[in-house]
Amino acid sequence: MLLKIFALVTVPFIVVAIVIPFVKKLAIHLDAMDIPDERKVHKKPIPRMGGLGVYIGFLVGYMLFGEQTAMMNSILIGSFLIIITGIMDDIKSLKPLTKFVGQLMAALVVVFYGGLLIKDISAFGLYINFGIFAYPLTIFFILGCINCINFIDGLDGLSSGISSIFFLAIGIVAACRFQMDLAFTLTFIMLGCCLGFLIYNFHPASIFIGDTGSMFLGFIMAVITMLGYKNVMMSSLIIPLLILSVPIMDTAFAIIRRKLKGESISHADKSHIHHQFLRRGFSQVGTVLIIYTITFLFATASVIYVLVNAVLGYIIYGVLLFALIAFALHTDIIVSHKKKNNDSK
Repeated sequence: MLLKIFALVTVPFIVVAIVIPFVKKLAIHLDAMDIPDERKVHKKPIPRMGGLGVYIGFLVGYMLFGEQTAMMNSILIGSFLIIITGIMDDIKSLKPLTKFVGQLMAALVVVFYGGLLIKDISAFGLYINFGIFAYPLTIFFILGCINCINFIDGLDGLSSGISSIFFLAIGIVAACRFQMDLAFTLTFIMLGCCLGFLIYNFHPASIFIGDTGSMFLGFIMAVITMLGYKNVMMSSLIIPLLILSVPIMDTAFAIIRRKLKGESISHADKSHIHHQFLRRGFSQVGTVLIIYTITFLFATASVIYVLVNAVLGYIIYGVLLFALIAFALHTDIIVSHKKKNNDSK
């Protein structure tokens, strides 16, 4: 197993490390550039579309180590739709509705062709069968994962680093349970891809992952979560999501914040969780490392919950979630405190 894991991680890592310089040149040639503005942190134009290199690493890993099944075919088709949508958006920003259509098509392929569904759950002594509602629920779940990674992608190495921690934690659990299935294979392939990309994406980044990569990462995370969804246990679905607590909560706060302001949920702003740390004097690297640490703690809690002690896992989850909510309430991530302060003067 260790040799297989080593190969699954190493080969995509090397492939991505080799192809990214070529992807960078292609992005420059296609004018897929991220131009600085008042909302962005970087000061000079940076090539986007780095997700194409991650996708190439994923494809090579699959061709070498994967098996052809209807399920895998649906994942390949869905991911291709995501990549095409992302490339188009990285070259010339698409309207939110157009991006949504591309994401929805990818989700529909996995659900209806691949048959990947969240059909039922069992938790706290209860069993719930979603019946016909399994289809919209699963589609919503996939779209949610795609967009939460897309939303958090705001600093050098942030989305790819969080994704690396996610795949590492899921991989450790799968390996310790000897679950050498499709989810196991895809998890370690994606870990290698993300680590290979981080060479170029950690601060100071020479290329951004772009919507091409952030949407692809979210899509694959959703797929792996559902593939690992065994025995209709709620924990099989919730544990991966808890590892992604930072991007999920950041997305939820962004939606609430924008709705309170009467803005579209797709309206870009500078109130995400990473912006809050930057406003408090942390550097880009410091902010990213803090979010890495929080994500790593959630991942550690997940591993402890599954493999060591469920009660201890619950305790760590509770403390971390409480800390995140407390942080949100004391920052401008939901509502602006500046306005309140000005009103009180």
